[in-house]
Amino acid sequence: MSAPLPGDAGDVPYGHADDGEPIHVVSSAVLPEGGRLLLLRCGGDFSIQLDDEELMGSTDHISEEALATAVASRLPHLDGEVLIGGLGMGFTLGAALAAWGPEARVEVAELLPEVVEWAQGPLAHVFGDKLADPRACVTLGDVHDVIADATERYDAILLDVDNGPDGFIRDANDRLYCNWGIRSARKALRPGGMLAVWSAYPDGDFVTRLRDGGFAVEELSVPAYAGSQTDMHCIWLASKPAVGSA
Repeated sequence: MSAPLPGDAGDVPYGHADDGEPIHVVSSAVLPEGGRLLLLRCGGDFSIQLDDEELMGSTDHISEEALATAVASRLPHLDGEVLIGGLGMGFTLGAALAAWGPEARVEVAELLPEVVEWAQGPLAHVFGDKLADPRACVTLGDVHDVIADATERYDAILLDVDNGPDGFIRDANDRLYCNWGIRSARKALRPGGMLAVWSAYPDGDFVTRLRDGGFAVEELSVPAYAGSQTDMHCIWLASKPAVGSA
């Protein structure tokens, strides 16, 4: 079950939005290294926050969906296996299910069981029937470990497990973005497969590590929300060479 805040009754006052609308804590979860994820509700809108930092919201999800659609538009076949790091509010999962074919398998690696509980409870209306899709499955565990255990298994790996390659949410996430984490992802991909990484900001050093790790890299700037001209998020599309390629 979700870890309560002190005095938490399941839906307790947290503060107020800029327009005065009250914000409530619906539930919370403690990360393995410490820190607390909060599921917040303001009117009909929900957000997931790490302590005082918002990670995602139910109203702004263009870039999370683009993480899947950009990859799908660049792969020649959409009937293989996809791994998504982090369940979140299900927007990347939904976009992947919409883009990939009927024979595809879309696996989500989620570290926290509370996040899965939220998807089936207070966020069920946001998720709709995504988790009921027979192509979808959820693996409870660290996506790093799922990747490390795979060899030429996935056609695409989609990572949205932190605010960027600095491991802001969990120090352990640095393992995904370091040199050997990148090599592990390359090993887990089939020839011609693609690693896609979401970030709230650009990171030239990470691009260099991807290229040094044997990937061809494309960098996209995606609006953080509908209509945004200045607030942008970053997606890196890293392609593993196909069989016979240099």
